[in-house]
Amino acid sequence: MVSAVLQTSFLGDMVLTTPLLERLAGEGLVHVVATPANAALLANHPAVASVIVFDKRGADGGLGGLRRVAQRLRAVGAERAYLAQGSSRTAALAWLAGIPERIGFETSGGRLFTTRRVPYDRSLHHAARLWQLANAAGDRSAPSSIRPSLYPGAAEHEAVLALLRAHDVRDGEPLVALTPGSVWATKRWPSFDALGGELLQSPALRDARVVVLGAAGDAPLAAAILGAVASAGGPPAIDATGHLSLLGSAALISRCRALVSNDSAPLHLASAMNTPTVALFGPTVPALGFGPLAERRVVVQHETLACRPCHAHGPMQCPLGHWQCMRELSPAHVRHNLEQIIR
Repeated sequence: MVSAVLQTSFLGDMVLTTPLLERLAGEGLVHVVATPANAALLANHPAVASVIVFDKRGADGGLGGLRRVAQRLRAVGAERAYLAQGSSRTAALAWLAGIPERIGFETSGGRLFTTRRVPYDRSLHHAARLWQLANAAGDRSAPSSIRPSLYPGAAEHEAVLALLRAHDVRDGEPLVALTPGSVWATKRWPSFDALGGELLQSPALRDARVVVLGAAGDAPLAAAILGAVASAGGPPAIDATGHLSLLGSAALISRCRALVSNDSAPLHLASAMNTPTVALFGPTVPALGFGPLAERRVVVQHETLACRPCHAHGPMQCPLGHWQCMRELSPAHVRHNLEQIIR
């Protein structure tokens, strides 16, 4: 069986698609349609035969681009398509490629292009929901434990070593990763800098080097954390924002004792690398299906706010104007959870 998996959504969604890819690879070749950003995550992945890049917001925009990508997809000879991202445009791509079986969720915008529709089980983690796409018709089973996978290569590990050497990190020196950024403004916990200073209050953490990960645009957030750590007298923190690829970031996260992250892509990188994770949830909740999957994990959230969740992704501004879901998560409480998960 030759399969095509179409996943053109966010970075975290691609990471969470990897259990499905591994399952399908046991049955035959698996070709993946991905955005330019998502495609980079699949380098070196043993479950992936090839990646077909669909630059839907750039070079492949419009009907002409859709047809060009459909021709490339048709050439791999897929017998079955799994619509992990089920928008009308993505589903139409599988239809234009002439793939005879097209399986997607019954809630997807592109369901008219599917030949079989799978229930979207909101009680499951999204990785398990995606895994269910490969079930036989009528089979609602899902794994009780599931974890994604990524495979940083030699180049990524060497980039990490070069970064650590540049900051005089000793072999075996403990690292704690902080990822303060998010595309969605209300998901960004505003107290990462205070947490950096709090680490000195913990015997388990005060000797750890703080590493700040994220995109280049997260550099101001990193600067605030580095300043707070320096003011508290801690070991010099490391600003890795914008310095590593996605797989390079995964390689660095794999070296860390723990990660503290908003509900954003680094959380899923840590799940793939099985790094202990403290996940901060504000406008969203893990029950939406995107919580951490590392073996050691904890979610820190405002348990009593009736307005949560207010959005599937996290709005750019708090609809009620108070943003209590994030403002009232204390650095001391986050530090306590970090101590617990490290122990």
